[in-house]
Amino acid sequence: MAQALAEFARSEFPQAQPAEPRVAVLVPCFNEEAAVATVVADFQKALPSAAIYVYDNNSTDRTVAVARDAGATVRSERRQGKGHVVRRMFADIDADIYVLVDGDATYDAASVPKMIDMLASEHLDMVVGLRVDQAQAAWRPGHRTGNWLLTSFLAAVFGKAFKDILSGYRVFSRRFVKSFPVLSDGFEIETELSVHALELALPTAEIETPYFARPEGSVSKLNTWRDGFRILSTILKLYRSEKPLGFFTAIGGFIGLVSVSLAIPVFVTYLELGVVPRLPTAVLSMGLMVLAMLSVASGLVLDTVTRGRREMKLLAYLAQAPLEKT
Repeated sequence: MAQALAEFARSEFPQAQPAEPRVAVLVPCFNEEAAVATVVADFQKALPSAAIYVYDNNSTDRTVAVARDAGATVRSERRQGKGHVVRRMFADIDADIYVLVDGDATYDAASVPKMIDMLASEHLDMVVGLRVDQAQAAWRPGHRTGNWLLTSFLAAVFGKAFKDILSGYRVFSRRFVKSFPVLSDGFEIETELSVHALELALPTAEIETPYFARPEGSVSKLNTWRDGFRILSTILKLYRSEKPLGFFTAIGGFIGLVSVSLAIPVFVTYLELGVVPRLPTAVLSMGLMVLAMLSVASGLVLDTVTRGRREMKLLAYLAQAPLEKT
């Protein structure tokens, strides 16, 4: 009887039923003519009701035409760099669930329903596709080593939460996207996404997904050393801005240690002879100690400022309604 009443209510009052969450697939592209059609087709098959947006970043090949012919909504971002593209996508697109994936056909579209289900059922804000390579050519040795080093460094600084911080395959809640201030310009955007989740202690998860080699004709835009150093620089900048007390205390501690090492011989000589023959060394030691104290004091002040900024980010996050599983 109850089931019959429920079916009657669904048929007579469809407006009373919870709407399906709006899903947007965001595909940043730069010269991906050889792969973008496959990406669009695969995600259309995996998520038939999703809106697929391809954002072109000054491609010089037929990426725009191929993506449009494949059925995607194509837009552009003129400022070069993946960070600029992600900033534009997050600002422009309104949805309940966001899927961010590279346009190089290396990620498995068939995994996305499982990622979305995990996001909704476990009330998460980000699910990261943990890459499991399916071919030796999928990951170059330098990229694999760099990813491990950067992931380990991030875990040591911000806490262990991710095994693959550089994955370009992620699913987000609206809460995450609309409270995330994108500051990065290039490929370090993945690092910034991970740090944002860690600093606000947002609920996240990783799920293993196949990672394939690029199709023939598609060329990676990554440079192992250049982008690796940029990502490491981003982590250091984020550490300075998000954990200033630890950052400046470490600097102050190092300077203080140098100051003490210079002062010990001067102090010993004074105790033995009653004179200070190396006055410049004594002055240098005192000056370094003052700098060390200033560094720690700066960290204390900036830590208070950072706490206020973090509270504002959290309030922006809480201002968004949580995703309800239908």
